Amino acid sequence: MNSETVDFLIIGSGVAGLRAAIELAAHGSVLVVTKDKPSESTTEYAQGGIAAVMSDEDRVGIHYEDTLKAGDGVCRKKAVKTLVEEGPDRIAELISWGAAFDREGMKLALSIEGAHSKRRVLHAHGDSTGKELERVLLNKVRSIDSIRKYPHAFTMDLIMNDAECHGAYVLKKGEVVALYARATILATGGAGQLFSRTTNPLVATGDGMAIAFRAGAELEDMEFIQFHPTSLYAPGAPHFLLSEAMRGEGALLLNIHEKRFMPEYHPKAELAPRDVVSRAIISEMVKTGSDHVCLDLRHLGKDFVKKRFPMIYRTCLRYDIDISSDLIPTSPAAHYIMGGIKTSIHGESTIKGLYAAGEVACTGVHGANRLASNSLLEGLVFGARTGKAAVRTTVRPEKGLSYQRDAASLEECDEIKRELRKMMWERAGIIRCAESLHAGKATLFSWREIIKGKYFTRSELELKNMLTVADIIIESALTRKGSVGAHFRSDCKERGRDWETHITWNRSSFELKQTTAEAVSGGEC
Repeated sequence: MNSETVDFLIIGSGVAGLRAAIELAAHGSVLVVTKDKPSESTTEYAQGGIAAVMSDEDRVGIHYEDTLKAGDGVCRKKAVKTLVEEGPDRIAELISWGAAFDREGMKLALSIEGAHSKRRVLHAHGDSTGKELERVLLNKVRSIDSIRKYPHAFTMDLIMNDAECHGAYVLKKGEVVALYARATILATGGAGQLFSRTTNPLVATGDGMAIAFRAGAELEDMEFIQFHPTSLYAPGAPHFLLSEAMRGEGALLLNIHEKRFMPEYHPKAELAPRDVVSRAIISEMVKTGSDHVCLDLRHLGKDFVKKRFPMIYRTCLRYDIDISSDLIPTSPAAHYIMGGIKTSIHGESTIKGLYAAGEVACTGVHGANRLASNSLLEGLVFGARTGKAAVRTTVRPEKGLSYQRDAASLEECDEIKRELRKMMWERAGIIRCAESLHAGKATLFSWREIIKGKYFTRSELELKNMLTVADIIIESALTRKGSVGAHFRSDCKERGRDWETHITWNRSSFELKQTTAEAVSGGEC
């Protein structure tokens, strides 16, 4: 087996991974591994913006309170305090590196989004904020000799020895390569591809969560999946994100009869928390017998819409929709997972030598429901903190460990992926209940042998990871017998007992079990 040794191994090249790499660069060699090209990450697709206190009209304390309210009582306050206090410095740092945020004269242009009390959302090129952050961070990385990129390499498993992480096994050009490191950082993003409707790119298959879980790390809050209220719903079109900033600028939600409905569901109407808006849209779709609702920007004026949302404007035109003059068909889609690998605010997992940052991690900063535009900020703040912590690791990697290559082949891989995504959307989506969750679990059980097998193509390995993460999501949703934040159970609409508890799993406490007839009742709420 080929092998390579570095000081620091980073898996993932979104905002969290790149920011961690920059932090580590002065302390040794850094290798950034990506299963696709380095620029392909969820970061690149983030439209709306990045939230931080950057004006005299706002206060860190207000951003703190807004984040706690959106998290519906489940946020870890220390993590939230860290996020909002360190956020402005991370933004200033980006600007010093050349980030071109939109401005009004000499001042930063700040917008407002759902559940924010103040205008604090910075944006770039109107609606291409994530792409701008990726550009700036990649340029910074290219200027540092100690950082190398390692693209088109799929991380199969972590290298474990005596309960320590010593690096990772990756698949590159059909060969397994052992990458040894004294600290390994997972920054692989989320798991939106588990659902048939998602705003996430194809790379978001939950890989980091699955490989950490197999190694023995704890996962936490996996039932909390955020569904973005508005993604494009048009024949032949991808589930393209229609940024929350559109509603922040005054866009309205109408049902298919062109009747505005959000004031009936929440005092903040279109600017209510995302879980509220998503469920309201589903309710209107059921009432009207439709598969979508409409987003209306017509009253905002063509010049403003084209200038403020140029990328969304151009993309929708490809599907014969002029967002300045047409109603935009829209429906919810899986967008972000609040749970992930349990970490401290320094990115430390429950395995020595293994760290995690960004969407793959769970510091508790988002609680049960992420506040809009806090995700890019999370990647910057906790990416930097994780890099600083990884410098202090005392792991000494042991080389020459073997990796068993009893490869199997899965001819029906793509078919099972499609069935899995459909099942998760229908059984573990925006509105859940014990009956639907148990039905989903029974379906997963029929694929249990895949989770145990060894595979050597990217698609097969992704499916294995997707099945693992899907099972943990469903088990977590069954365990939380109550509705909190983005986790809504129609059979348990109240918060339920011990609702503030964080549900945590590791390999020894979790086992895929077949659903029994007695389990379908779901027990008491």
